[in-house]
Amino acid sequence: MRVLIVHNHYQSAGGEDAVVRAEISLLRAKGNDVELLQVDNDNIVGKLEAAKAALQCAYSLTGARLMHDRIRQFRPDLVHVHNFFPRLSPSVHYVCRQARVPIVQTLHNYRLLCPAFTLSRGATPCDDCLGKIVPWPAIQHSCYRHSKTGSAVVATMLSIHRMLKTWDHTVARFVALTAFARGKFIEGGLPAGKIMVKPNFLGVDPGPGAGDGGYALYVGRLSPEKGIDTLLASWQQLPTKRALKIMGDGPLGSVVRSAASTINGIEWLGPAGREEVSRAMAHATVLILPSVYYEGFPMVIVEALAAGLPIIASRLGSMAELVEQGVTGLLFPPGSPNHLARAADWAFTHPDRLIDLRQCARREFVKKYTAETNYVFISEIYESALRSVRVNQESSASFGASNAAHQEY
Repeated sequence: MRVLIVHNHYQSAGGEDAVVRAEISLLRAKGNDVELLQVDNDNIVGKLEAAKAALQCAYSLTGARLMHDRIRQFRPDLVHVHNFFPRLSPSVHYVCRQARVPIVQTLHNYRLLCPAFTLSRGATPCDDCLGKIVPWPAIQHSCYRHSKTGSAVVATMLSIHRMLKTWDHTVARFVALTAFARGKFIEGGLPAGKIMVKPNFLGVDPGPGAGDGGYALYVGRLSPEKGIDTLLASWQQLPTKRALKIMGDGPLGSVVRSAASTINGIEWLGPAGREEVSRAMAHATVLILPSVYYEGFPMVIVEALAAGLPIIASRLGSMAELVEQGVTGLLFPPGSPNHLARAADWAFTHPDRLIDLRQCARREFVKKYTAETNYVFISEIYESALRSVRVNQESSASFGASNAAHQEY
């Protein structure tokens, strides 16, 4: 199969970029002919460039030309869109439709439903814009980068394409990362029959770890929606001093630095590369995921499961779906330091039970999140997309023939 991958790379590399690279490698390893059309936001610096990008986010002539040229040169059987915002825009969808090339689109976040892309307001889950043609609450609350102007621009883009039914008419299949996300997109108006679920995966299996380090681990951005305040407060409530290693950086870096100097057991390691994170997971007792907003599909969950590392996560959104209570980890009410402290203390004081959780976590990874398993999912989605296009073309041809016969009669 000839597959064209389309992705607008972020200024700060993140999980989506890693997923794109992993899927390209997997598709090529299985013998598919894959090309990547990728742009980046690196030159969107300053108000002038930001304004130019904003004006083009609803329809970019540059993005349309790039897409048209690549389709003409590569002649793909299928186009897989990961991120089109802001430089490519939905113009790529209309170019594909004109060229009669089916689109599969991965829904990495809630971009098609929410101007903030997260279904959250600040650090709180928010569904106020679901089902609205014009997502005006996002403008009212400056949800996109704390800017009313920016929020209005993104809301306008969403409104235009909702009214045009762009996603209904141009996308053959959507890929939701979890059943929870699929439900939200259906609630937001996307056609249920076109949304299939495929999780993220780990391209390279690190193997199970020993879990002998005697510490809890947090890996991720240090920001309010990640539940950092909950994590730090919970460590003050532990009945016994326990080690907590924090890997990452962000707006709350100074808060974490201060906590590391005042709360017994906390160590801030700062930003870390994948190899360093993998080593830390191999020896950790438990991974903590205290987010207070709807996560998409945190890659740290897959990485932890691969290491056989149990997870303590907020009982919220996809996290409650990906972590099974008492099987692969523990769940606690989001934003509750007391419940998190109790869960962490249980993990440290029940080593025999934790062995069972480690084995279950590793089995879950092998069953669901390997490259081999994921390729089966990808193949099914691509075949479903191609099959839907064939059916539509045959229906159109049949209608045309019937109409011609009627006119002749």
